[in-house]
Amino acid sequence: MKLAARVGQVTPSITLAITAKAKAMKASGMDVCSFSAGEPDFPTPPHVVAAAQRAMDEGKTRYGPAAGEPALREAIAHKLQRDNGITYAPQQTIVTNGGKHALYGLMMALIEAGDEVIIPAPYWLSYPEMVILAGGQPVIVPTTEESGYKITPEQLRSVITPRTKLLVMNSPSNPTGKVYTPDEIRAIAQVAIETDLVVVSDEIYEKILYDGAEHLSIAAVEGMYERSLVCNGFAKAYSMTGWRVGYLAGPEAIISAVATIQGHCTSNVCTFAQYGAIAALNESQDCVAEMLAAFTQRRSVMLERIRSMPGITCPEPEGAFYLFPNISRLGLTSVEFCQRLLEEFQVATIPGLPFGSDANFRLSYATDLDTILRGMDRLDKFVSSLQ
Repeated sequence: MKLAARVGQVTPSITLAITAKAKAMKASGMDVCSFSAGEPDFPTPPHVVAAAQRAMDEGKTRYGPAAGEPALREAIAHKLQRDNGITYAPQQTIVTNGGKHALYGLMMALIEAGDEVIIPAPYWLSYPEMVILAGGQPVIVPTTEESGYKITPEQLRSVITPRTKLLVMNSPSNPTGKVYTPDEIRAIAQVAIETDLVVVSDEIYEKILYDGAEHLSIAAVEGMYERSLVCNGFAKAYSMTGWRVGYLAGPEAIISAVATIQGHCTSNVCTFAQYGAIAALNESQDCVAEMLAAFTQRRSVMLERIRSMPGITCPEPEGAFYLFPNISRLGLTSVEFCQRLLEEFQVATIPGLPFGSDANFRLSYATDLDTILRGMDRLDKFVSSLQ
């Protein structure tokens, strides 16, 4: 049986592949230190779990509206006004099966064959694949460690063509941990306004910020409201990765189109999970602060160790929970580096290649300090063996 041509155009996720290999090694009895998946190691907050349990007890286990439970859409609209200063009506939001599905639905609703989508590199590895599946053309714009891994207004302007349909922004960034300052966001917005460019802002890590870094949603900038989409979810800030609840907010016509597509491919998001999400938004945020305090400590420990290793440079992340060290002086590609590190020293990391930079690799510090310390000892030995 012949597969559709689109399948051959999409690269399988190296992140998931390495994570699966590391889990298989661990299951076989090997002591693996995993820094691969971007998944907080904390349990979902008890009040979120309790809200979902109450919803099940109350019989909220049946089909619901494809665009999401009205109470959650209202809570999302309230959150965006409270936290981001953006006024959306509930009907301008849609609840999706995680943040990834929100982005995929947007691509399917907005992108046509031949449309160009600008993606600054390094990027989250699924962005280009989603564009390709929608029939579009990813336009990758490389950035550098010297520029803070951020696209400049001049770079953005230089790649815009009559076929440009969308710019994908991600701040705080996966994989670099860098955060666009409010002034940098406003400068990008000015180019978008002048060139009539639509922007989707992936803000899944917005609550994980360090050292006074400030998050500004581009949709809150004057002149950007009608040309912006905001994508977010509950996986990272509330340790709800397996719940699969995300959302998209923006112009009602686009949200309605995404809802139409969702109605035919997934129907509604798990009903009782949505009630957990309501509790996450509306009840105590102490859990977010507690996780952030732990991430802050882990970031400091891992960054200090990485920077002491010869041949490696590493910028300091301002958000999210990743380091993105540069290994270009060590003489290995990122895939070779990560494969050998896993096989020889049982440390799981992710190559930079699928993120758009073969000179780097990604480590997640969303794991406990003991694992970080043991893993850094092993990484140090591996790097020393390459000298």
